[in-house]
This record gives sequence, structure tokens and C-alpha cells, in this order.
Amino acid sequence: MSEHIVPPRAYVVIFLSLMVLTAATVGAAYVNLGPFNIVIALAIASVKATLVVLYFMHARYSPKRTQLVIICAVFWLAIMLALTLSDYVTRDRDLATDTQVTGMIRA
Repeated sequence: MSEHIVPPRAYVVIFLSLMVLTAATVGAAYVNLGPFNIVIALAIASVKATLVVLYFMHARYSPKRTQLVIICAVFWLAIMLALTLSDYVTRDRDLATDTQVTGMIRA
């Protein structure tokens, strides 16, 4: 079994990309995009996670079977995020309704 040698320059580029994406995450936190804040945050986090898995965990150079398992895991995560976001989007945001139903104000 041979190992793939990744040049140090690739790691530097990926690290700098992760730092830029981290700055984008912080910048996006200060911009009010309404209900799209969570979507933007999850998109940036997904790109960062993909870079980490592909390069620092060497999934890019792994056998096809390992890549298939990773793809299945990402597909399952996408299903869970879609279900969570569909619940998040359909919730009633009216504070007056919440206080009438529960009898207290949520923080």
C-alpha cells in the first residue's frame, strides 16, 4: 500500500482558505440577513468541513469504498439538516402568541 505525499504548499493554501472562511463566518454574523443567517452560516461551515475532510483527513486520496462511505454520511447529514431547517422555517415567531400559549415570555 503506497501513501500519497501531499506537498506542504497544499496545506498552506487550505489553511489560508480556512482562515478566510472563518473571517467570512465572523463577517456574516454581523450582517442581518433575516432568516438566511443560518443558511449562510451552515453553507460556510459545510465548505470548511469539506476542506478539512478532503485534505487534512486525506479523504481525497483514499480508496473508492471509503469515499462512498463519506458520501453516504454527507447525504444523511443533508437529510437531517433539511428536516431541521424545515422545522425552523415553519415555526411561528410571534412573541404575543407564545406568551398566550405558555403564559411566560421566552428569552
